[in-house]
This record gives sequence, C-alpha cells and structure tokens, in this order.
Amino acid sequence: MIPQDSWPDHITGLVALINHALQEDMGDGDHTSLATVPASRLGQARLLVKEDGILAGMEAAREVFRQVDPELRVEKKCDDGATIRKGDIAFTIHGPVRSILGAERLALNILQRMSGIATYTNFLLGLIQGTRAKLLDTRKTTPGFRILEKEAVRIGGGMNHRFGLYDMILIKDNHVDAAGGIVPAIEAVQAYLKRKEMSLQVEIEVRNLQELDLVLQHGGVNRIMLDNFAPEPLRDAVRIIGGRFETEASGGITEATIREVALSGVDFISVGALTHRIHSLDLSLKLF
Repeated sequence: MIPQDSWPDHITGLVALINHALQEDMGDGDHTSLATVPASRLGQARLLVKEDGILAGMEAAREVFRQVDPELRVEKKCDDGATIRKGDIAFTIHGPVRSILGAERLALNILQRMSGIATYTNFLLGLIQGTRAKLLDTRKTTPGFRILEKEAVRIGGGMNHRFGLYDMILIKDNHVDAAGGIVPAIEAVQAYLKRKEMSLQVEIEVRNLQELDLVLQHGGVNRIMLDNFAPEPLRDAVRIIGGRFETEASGGITEATIREVALSGVDFISVGALTHRIHSLDLSLKLF
C-alpha cells in the first residue's frame, strides 16, 4: 500500500473504509469459495482492461488484497493515472485462490468506479484545455465512498473542492435566505469565525448580478460562486469582478456548455456529474 502520508490528508481513512467494506461483503466467510476451493490451492489472476480510459484505484485495491490476505502478491503493470486501452493487463495477483476470490468484487468495485470518475474528469479537462479554468468536484458523492471518489477526480487531473462541511465556509442560497440576505449572511460568518478563532476560506453563491453587487460592495469572502448564470451574464459577472475575488461557475454545466463557461474567464468550474453521474469503466479479474 502507498504510505499514508503520501495521500492527501483526507485519504488517511482508507484502511478503515476498506475494513468496513470487507466486513459488509464477507460477513462470516466466503462460503462458496470455502466449499469449492481447496485451502492449499494457489493461483494467479490478472486485471483485464475491457474499455479505454484512465486507471484509478490501484493503491486502494492493493489495500483490499492486503487486508484479505497479506500473502497475496500484486505485480503492477500500470500506475494510477495511466492511460489504459482495451486488452491491457493492469496487474497480476498471485497467492491463495480463496483469498483472490474473496477480494475480487470489492477490488473491482473500487477500480471500476474510480477509473470511471478519473476517465470522465480527464475527458472534461480536454474540453476546457487552453483556458484558465480549473475543474472541481462537489460533495455529490456516494456516502462512505467520498475519499476514493475525490481521489479519483484528482487522479484524473481535476481538483478537489471542499472535502466536507468542516473545511471551508460555503454560503449557498439557502443560507442567504435563512440569514436574511447576502450582507447579513457574510457578517454572520465573519462574526462566527472571529468568535471561534478559526481561519477558513469563505465562498458565497450568488444567483444574479444584483446579489453579486452586494458582495462586491461588502467584501468579506475569498471566492464568488456564480450559480446557474447564462453565458452572457456569466461573462459580465467575471468582467465586473475583475480579479478582485476568485470566481467559480456552477450549476447545470454539461459537456456541451463547459467550454463556453470556461471561455468566460472563470477561475474554477465545479461539476457534480464528476462523481454522481459517471459510467464505471469495464474491468474484470480472471484466474489463469
């Protein structure tokens, strides 16, 4: 397994995540393999690539194999982030066949989903190539699987937005409405951070140029999220902000519109579909 301190800080929960997932799958034992495969049977399997894409999840899969049986030996042919083609072999694994079969489904679930996310992230990056915009993920993730989905975005070349509710202030429309408006919301956040002696980045979502004007007059934030802006108002908003704050476009951004959004000059584009509407890459693990 890759050393824990080489992962982003939020990946340190990988061991616990894998342990929980194995307990969920294995229960009191893989009774099919226990019944059909002799305990002494050794063998090998290979991960077959059945669809072109970007590989992600290798290190997490290695942790699955390690926890199932430390005797399993993985020989990598490709690293996370590698471009893979149909027919490639990403790795081979050697050891007790019962252990290989017990680890197979969880390792594949992780590799297929993470590779699908990395592949789609890389595809969208290609659509905005040559612009200044950076591609961000969101919190639209699978409960319990967030650390791996966000890692897959990073492997695919994207950037992680806030990891959770605790590591950044993001004042969204509901917060604005509940606080009584743009200015009261910003003032409440600033008072809270001062009272708690906390230093967090502050981002605020605006829905129109009128709300944007209130933010620009008041300040007190680091980034402005331009939510569901049509192309022309988006360009106007970026021009009006004029580099005084970081800018982020969000809401309803698709493959068909992302380049036009990027050409507006925004610093960041956040796309929830990176993690919640992806196609898992076709991979399979076969004994040979």
